Amino acid sequence: MGKERRNSVEPLPISYSRMSQTRLVLPPDTNHMDTIFGGKVLAYIDEIAALTAMKHSGNVVVTASIDSVDFISSAQVGDALTLEAIVTSTGRTSMEVYVKVFADNLLLGKKVLTTESFLSMVAVDRDRNPTEVPGVIPETEEEYRLYETANSRKELRKNRMRLK
Repeated sequence: MGKERRNSVEPLPISYSRMSQTRLVLPPDTNHMDTIFGGKVLAYIDEIAALTAMKHSGNVVVTASIDSVDFISSAQVGDALTLEAIVTSTGRTSMEVYVKVFADNLLLGKKVLTTESFLSMVAVDRDRNPTEVPGVIPETEEEYRLYETANSRKELRKNRMRLK
């Protein structure tokens, strides 16, 4: 059996929110170079980030921002696109979600990182008011690194918003 959801805002291990999805890259998903459209990847990223934040918070969530998206390499028709996401840090009602995307050529046994992204999600109640979320507890080296660097990303987000 899986871990049961707590009805409080006690911190949860980052592993609690971990989710993954795999999708097949099909011809309608690609451009004239047979590589996946960036917008298609963004839609997948937003979806898994929302699911991950919902799992962590136990509430409906809305996307507050897509803070960064780095396209590192591309996925081609026939690749299995695997998305992995975790909640890396939280505020009172917000969550930072980190998403990695891999392209896996199953016939050649070749897997490459294609995209990394950070998003901010906000938990809302039935009346669409922001609601408190649990904190996170990092467990692995990567989780500690992401957790410890979250404040600098938060400051960049705030500074970007001040420029508008």
